[in-house]
Amino acid sequence: MSSQTSLWLTEERGSFAVGPHAIPTPEAGEILVKVESAGLNPVDWKIQAHAFWVEHYPAILGNEGAGIVEAVGPDVTQFAKGERVLFQATMDNRKASFQQYVIVPAEIVGKIPSNISFDQAATLPVCIATTALSLYSPAPNGIGLRAPWDGGRGSFSGQPALVIGGATSVGQYAIQWAKLSGFSPIITTASLHNTALLKSTGATHVLDRGLSPSALSAEILKITSTPIKLVYDSVTAADAQQAGYDILAPGGHLILALEQSVKVKDGDNKTVFRVFGNIHPPHKRAFAAALFGHLTKYLADGDIIPNTVEVVPGGLNGVASGLQRLKDNLVSGRKLVVHPHETV
Repeated sequence: MSSQTSLWLTEERGSFAVGPHAIPTPEAGEILVKVESAGLNPVDWKIQAHAFWVEHYPAILGNEGAGIVEAVGPDVTQFAKGERVLFQATMDNRKASFQQYVIVPAEIVGKIPSNISFDQAATLPVCIATTALSLYSPAPNGIGLRAPWDGGRGSFSGQPALVIGGATSVGQYAIQWAKLSGFSPIITTASLHNTALLKSTGATHVLDRGLSPSALSAEILKITSTPIKLVYDSVTAADAQQAGYDILAPGGHLILALEQSVKVKDGDNKTVFRVFGNIHPPHKRAFAAALFGHLTKYLADGDIIPNTVEVVPGGLNGVASGLQRLKDNLVSGRKLVVHPHETV
């Protein structure tokens, strides 16, 4: 077998079309993965709509997945054919996940424990890396808190944290890292029908995302009088950003998952950090290797819980409809995935 089925973005700002593509051969330091489940992310529709990051067309998109090791490069010893793995993909026709087989650098691949399905695993790589990088990587890639796997577990006990947009995929993992780091209380905003979900991930208080900035501040003061020095905004709407910035105490950090529109005030001594969660650049590889090396045990022990999953039917043919739902803001509290090998 030398050919596979891939999903092609046919041209800049164009449409998607399923078509053939050669199965690549892993080179030194790489593994070939049979993709059992591929995750959909808002960045995928934004790349299609706004034509950033992709230089050559037709192009294959897709930023994460989970599957089975099909082959390993000549110097790879940490993985073997048949092992279950999760991975972050990237914008390269060999390494993007909207296809049936993908090449991944072996050093930034994680093993899937027996209690986690391929679909659950496929929800993890982008958002778990995005949140971990922004919290625990040193500048300029993050705010440099001590990582739980590096002696920082529980080290922020008694310090409150605020996660804006806790029901998003990023928000759910931000809550879980905050819990592992010991932050308490962990306050989040969301639609209130997601309260049980978010408390299961570690949130101590769930506030209505529709609260005005002044009402949000008032509710937080009812919960804690301790200054909040960590605000993680996974929504990045302008009003939510500003509310998070205003709530943040001097010396604290506001982390933004997307573009920045907050008005920073001179002399406030507040840091605003914008996330970029791609772990493929060489200067991020060591951090990513440590993260994915410890993630297997966190998943096995229940310290990290994957997002709730919804499988979009149709294999790769379902990607376009799933991305449209993300674009229309019709997905809440769950992660969409597709099964590339179910494409017909």
